[in-house]
Amino acid sequence: MEKVQFFADFAPVIAIVGVACMAAWVITTWLRIRHGYPPDGAWGQAVYPKASDESIERIKLLTQENAQLRAELGAIKDRLAVVERIVTDGSHQLDREIEQLRRPAH
Repeated sequence: MEKVQFFADFAPVIAIVGVACMAAWVITTWLRIRHGYPPDGAWGQAVYPKASDESIERIKLLTQENAQLRAELGAIKDRLAVVERIVTDGSHQLDREIEQLRRPAH
């Protein structure tokens, strides 16, 4: 009997906390939408992702910039490989390669 009375005493407190949590979730979602954030799903993904002309154009520009940066990085890697080879090779081997380049091809 005491257990039933214990739960009966705390039932209003549990109900108030539950209603307060739901109200806080509703207010938070409303504020996010009001300030331009898309609503989130259970795992944080956008429920209605925006796909405007501006965002599509921005994606195209970023894709082009990404390709340019990858090409530049490839060129830098090639140059770095040459510099590493020059630094790590012995001076005799470098001298031989220079002399081979100076000789005329027959």
